[in-house]
Amino acid sequence: MEHLTLETLPKAFSQLSNEVSEIKKLLLEKSKEQQAEIEQWFDLNEFCHYHPDKPTKATVYSWVSGGLIPVHKGGKKLRFLKSEIDIWLKQGKKLSNQDTVLAAHEYLTNKKG
Repeated sequence: MEHLTLETLPKAFSQLSNEVSEIKKLLLEKSKEQQAEIEQWFDLNEFCHYHPDKPTKATVYSWVSGGLIPVHKGGKKLRFLKSEIDIWLKQGKKLSNQDTVLAAHEYLTNKKG
């Protein structure tokens, strides 16, 4: 940065203000992207389209009935949380027994309400 004088101070302040505004804008955009990604839900069709192998609905139903995939049920509807699916895809394995127990507990807790 150049040497500040009374004459250059307004220009330096303006430049600094613009840079702070740009940083704020970038941080807000990043925050919105992260929040949207964290909260993204898929229905069955969206999940089939998102999954790299593009499975059929019947295949997904068999995964769900076998406890092979993280899923949330609302009545008869299946819902998939993107963040959980991403982790599941990266792990390349089925839910652990502990995850299954936690999911069952969560389901029963939500069923009571």
